[in-house]
Amino acid sequence: MDEAHSDFLDSLLTTPSPSGFEADVQRHWVEYVSEFADEVRTDEYGNAVAVVEAGDPAVAFTGHADEIGMMVNSVDDDGFVHLSRVGGTDRTVTKGQHVEIHTDDGPVRGVVGQTAIHLRDTEDDEIEDVTEQHVDIGVETEAEARELVDVGDPITFDTPVRELEGTRMAARGMDNRVGIWVAAEAARRAAESDVDATVYAVSTVQEELGKQGAKMVGFDLPVNAALAVDVTHAVDSPDLSDQSHEHGEVELGDGPVVARGSSNHPEVVRAVREAADSHDLPVQLQASGRATGTDADAFYTSQGGIPSLNVGLPNRYMHTPVEVIDTDDLDAAADLLAAFAEESAGREEFAVDV
Repeated sequence: MDEAHSDFLDSLLTTPSPSGFEADVQRHWVEYVSEFADEVRTDEYGNAVAVVEAGDPAVAFTGHADEIGMMVNSVDDDGFVHLSRVGGTDRTVTKGQHVEIHTDDGPVRGVVGQTAIHLRDTEDDEIEDVTEQHVDIGVETEAEARELVDVGDPITFDTPVRELEGTRMAARGMDNRVGIWVAAEAARRAAESDVDATVYAVSTVQEELGKQGAKMVGFDLPVNAALAVDVTHAVDSPDLSDQSHEHGEVELGDGPVVARGSSNHPEVVRAVREAADSHDLPVQLQASGRATGTDADAFYTSQGGIPSLNVGLPNRYMHTPVEVIDTDDLDAAADLLAAFAEESAGREEFAVDV
């Protein structure tokens, strides 16, 4: 990944975007795609769509801009901030973490309290739900706290982006800023290659709250196929490496993942695999017998059925502050989607042959 595209990824990963509060990260995304798209538009909730006009068919590359997090739920008499969840926040990784509360006047720093090991009964060491945890922002009274924060202010972990060895990176919110990076990059690469198919790059909101942004966008998105790019579980860490029979065979660095089954349209699956073969690009396969849990599940029932596919980006430690990805997988995914657009040029439809 070259410096310009790495800087774009970094700008996405360092911009807080809890579900319902995605506007700042969407501004970065819109600024980037505006450099090559023929049209860029946003809607009332902040979904963003960039269009690279060319021939038929029209295909969409989508990701979701939101991340999980927390919110200020209440403030007690001593100025401690009590929490509610935003999306699927994991209670086992929240305690003892640095956080930022994002207020209208700027970030307020705090820590999620954790009782010292010396003072708790470790034989009965239960982890409280997020709603029973608190943030210490350093004040002593409710009045002081309410001068700084309001109920409903979003909260994210204050975790830096870190480069690991080789092409590995760690950060919070890889899920799913890496997806909107791939959607934008694939559209840019298709535009640079003068692909003779129209490409819609889409960055949705509120996926973590039930794929809500995709439902809004899918209502009238004029495409013949939609490829939803999202993270998927890599199972090559010590806690999962002996469970591939249960969780699949996905590994970091082995390329993007093509899901098969459920919302994943068989003709789109076939076309993407053929594009990978013809362009010598790595892909992994994943079984999806019920639902993908991604925006693909919303797109494929829109407008009577948009042929859809979930393209996965291998990710370790999902929904923690230290998600780990391999940037080679991101580059390969962007190349794969651009190749799919190229190979699909002139195609009229993706319907199954019945």
